[in-house]
Amino acid sequence: MAQSLGLEPARRAPAAAPASLRRHLPGPQYAALGALVVLVVANAVFTPHFASTSNLWNVLLQVSTVVLAAVGMTLVIATGGIDLSVGSVMACAGAVAAVLLERGTVLAVIAALAVATLIGVVNGTLIATMRVQPIVVTLATLIAGRGIAQVISHDGELVTISDPAFMQLGRGYAGPVPVQVLIALAAVAVALFLLRSTPFGRYVLAAGGNPAAARLAGVPVPRTIMTVYAASGLLAGIAGLIVASRLGASDAAKIGQNMELDAIAAVVVGGTALSGGRATIVGTVIGALIMQVIATSFNMLLVPYAWSLALKAAIILVAVYLQRPRRV
Repeated sequence: MAQSLGLEPARRAPAAAPASLRRHLPGPQYAALGALVVLVVANAVFTPHFASTSNLWNVLLQVSTVVLAAVGMTLVIATGGIDLSVGSVMACAGAVAAVLLERGTVLAVIAALAVATLIGVVNGTLIATMRVQPIVVTLATLIAGRGIAQVISHDGELVTISDPAFMQLGRGYAGPVPVQVLIALAAVAVALFLLRSTPFGRYVLAAGGNPAAARLAGVPVPRTIMTVYAASGLLAGIAGLIVASRLGASDAAKIGQNMELDAIAAVVVGGTALSGGRATIVGTVIGALIMQVIATSFNMLLVPYAWSLALKAAIILVAVYLQRPRRV
């Protein structure tokens, strides 16, 4: 009948994969975990001294600051945003602490973290209340923050740090475990608790999944967005203090350089969707470890740094491709 009227029969949509099959397909987080296991095993076999205790501790030391920044980035991306300013926030925190240490360690740390959090609050306020695109706002603070850090540190001078208490952040140990690793683990634990066990976690995912519906359901979307950007700033500030402590100096031009890219890579590779509405803190930690294992192994094998960057870029592209929306 449809053909006699000159109508083309409707095309049947391709059948979706059976529910039982979809349940058995590995999600992004498990795929990332599998990739990490393969990388570690391969390097343990083919990279001399990779599996040594000292090198494994070194991997954890190097990745701890990335994990801190990436945990905050996970919360931001879960709301559908992005934070390009984390590296500059790290530089600001390090510069503030360095110039105030002569007035007391506690004051210097509190002031540094307050400045870092304030930058996050400014980002969140502009995004949530003035509806400016997150990439535009945080790109502006990326540029401005690096400049502010250089102004604070006397026009970009290298400010040396010798305060023993402050040096414990980046060089101290609690038994065999470095202090900065414990700080990163604490941040991961708090973020896991907030996302899984509190209304705030549900607000974050709702704000990223469907902001309009979330508002209608009574979710305080603007306040949630401001909170996640403030948390991102605070965690980046802590990372900046650790780096300054580890270096024994505040270098406004170098601290946090490219950290925003490392954090975003860890989040995406770990399985958090750039479109928002989904977050996995454990996946982010796995993603950060994948990137650090690649960098460490390439360095130990004397492979040029540019090749590790190329491989990281390829991994990010594959991760984004796997997260693309499926056609129905």
